[in-house]
Amino acid sequence: MILTYMYDFIAIGDTVIDAFIRLKDARTNRDHSTLTLAFGEKIPYESVEIVPAVGNSANATVAAAKLGLISALVTHLGGDEYGMKCLETLIEKGVAKDFIISHSGRKTNYHYVLWYESDRTILVKHEEYERHLPDIGKPKWLYLSSLGPDSFEYHREIGKYIKENQDVKLAFQPGTFQINLGTETLKEIYKRADIFFVNIEEARTILAENSQGSTLVEKIHALGPKIVVLTDGSRGAYAFDGANKYFISPYPDPKPPLERTGAGDALASTTVAALAMGKTLEEAVKWGMINAMSVVQQVGAQKGLLTRSQIEAYLAKAPADFKLKKI
Repeated sequence: MILTYMYDFIAIGDTVIDAFIRLKDARTNRDHSTLTLAFGEKIPYESVEIVPAVGNSANATVAAAKLGLISALVTHLGGDEYGMKCLETLIEKGVAKDFIISHSGRKTNYHYVLWYESDRTILVKHEEYERHLPDIGKPKWLYLSSLGPDSFEYHREIGKYIKENQDVKLAFQPGTFQINLGTETLKEIYKRADIFFVNIEEARTILAENSQGSTLVEKIHALGPKIVVLTDGSRGAYAFDGANKYFISPYPDPKPPLERTGAGDALASTTVAALAMGKTLEEAVKWGMINAMSVVQQVGAQKGLLTRSQIEAYLAKAPADFKLKKI
């Protein structure tokens, strides 16, 4: 295939269907690190909501498309009804289908989200696909995120592409398997990243230490990324560009969060989209924080995503202290 135009934003990553099961009767321990259900019992639940075509990279391309960028997704789907639903959903949301590959006889990733109070625990199963990087040309930004355990060789292809295309900017938001691969295995991707996104728990896993966010963001930066953005839940986010370290508090919630899936994806992808539009790092992170705030007001990672004009409206009424502060 010969590309007739350049994409602003192409994401690479797995696509899934999420089934949100809202639990009625469950318990968490004191530090909210464990969810407890009665073993061997019938567990009542309040509702189930099926959300197709999600996953870090799918969420990112939908966010970018909604902000007006020409966006595409490199992903693999099963040749089943769920794969068809994911494809239809992505097209409806403005994502180009050029690099979406369906595999006959394979299943589409299907995850179960145990939703309790405003947080979630996700039961995941990654299907295996024969993966090869298609000819994606030279997008302005390439966004790499969660891929399944069968993608080791695929990462080599991606690494070769980014080495040969130094003018393509790279955003890296590692998923669980990519984190488990380790920094040595993916060192070329870490070093090549123009911007890197991670939450505080993931950063602690990557570095094998229990430091605070202000320390972790510098140590992640030392692995090679030019800019690191580290989220710390409801407390806010850190950013470090090698010269200056910043912290930003969340945009005030208009009401208590409904469900937190996709907040990190919204922040990361919106920040990258804003950078692609020529915004400064501070402006871009503020855009990301606003979209993250909006996403947690809805079920799933995409329903609450905002348009450019909606983000600008929130910015216009932002508190005076909603800004990156040097620390």
